[in-house]
Amino acid sequence: MSSNKATNLAKFLLEIKAVKLNPDNPFTWTSGIQSPIYCDNRMVLSFPHVRTFVKNELAELVKTHFPEATVIAGIATAGIAHAALVADVLEMPNCYVRPEPKKHGMKNQIEGNLPTGSKVVLVEDLISTGKSSLQAVDAVREAGSEVVGLVALFTYGFEDAKVKFEAANVPFFTLSSFPVLCEVAVNEGFLDAHSAEDAKAFAKNPAEWRK
Repeated sequence: MSSNKATNLAKFLLEIKAVKLNPDNPFTWTSGIQSPIYCDNRMVLSFPHVRTFVKNELAELVKTHFPEATVIAGIATAGIAHAALVADVLEMPNCYVRPEPKKHGMKNQIEGNLPTGSKVVLVEDLISTGKSSLQAVDAVREAGSEVVGLVALFTYGFEDAKVKFEAANVPFFTLSSFPVLCEVAVNEGFLDAHSAEDAKAFAKNPAEWRK
């Protein structure tokens, strides 16, 4: 059973076309994986009512699950703006983490002030394989701070990603998920029930879904 916030965000993402679902004509990811979904949560920033909903709900996740946090850090690039908005709501320090150090200037990987020993909550727009999130975790730890957890707008729910987060000892919480999105898409007329079941099969085994 999905929560109201998960359902509401799924509706918003479909309405503003941040998410496109097309199991019959899949999208191809950079990795070569065929996917029934294309998700661009940057679109949230263009719609004030959705942006406000997201920043407040992400802030609630932080307050509820990680009250010990002292810094909010965005994961480049799509998590940067959401992290800044959350930090503003919570009146907390904010920085962001690059995938790798810059090749020039100060050669920073973490931009902004991150005092040694900080308790950091990372903010991501969506979780797929978890690769970018865990790169940011490593960077924060190497900088001498602790990652207390991660929050994100959306997760595909890949089992492999869950295993990786558990192995890295990083608890994470998201506002909505792919199964909830499929459920809402059927209820709102974006997908028929058969197509939704086909799409949900993708999350169970993404690499083999269309092979």
